[in-house]
Amino acid sequence: MSLWRLYYHIVWATKERLPLITSDKETALYNYIIGKSNSLNCILHGIGGIEDHIHLVVSIPPTMAIAEFVKKIKGSSSHHFNHNLCPTSQKFAWQEGYGIFSLGSKQLEQAIIYVQNQKIHHLEGTINSHLEKTSA
Repeated sequence: MSLWRLYYHIVWATKERLPLITSDKETALYNYIIGKSNSLNCILHGIGGIEDHIHLVVSIPPTMAIAEFVKKIKGSSSHHFNHNLCPTSQKFAWQEGYGIFSLGSKQLEQAIIYVQNQKIHHLEGTINSHLEKTSA
């Protein structure tokens, strides 16, 4: 494989922005997404969010389309959530769209910190509105 350095900040929301990512399910959901990203040969640099949306900072190899990565992560994580984390309650689903932003290597650390501190940013009102959009 050729040398590659590709960094993306991706954000998407739960269906209808319902607060479905509860604190008791968050770690298991994030760990699943980390494992799935690894199995797709992607590098997940950071993950974070709040009850109704999630942010990822990820490197996706040039052999995989970004849309394919998002589809696989969203589809398999919602299946995992519904069958393993919360099989009897309200069905978990992601919204259809997503937001994606490309990053340079100099922006990587700042993006990771922003993603990992989502709860603080939302609590203190210090969000970056451009990075919180999940569709146009």
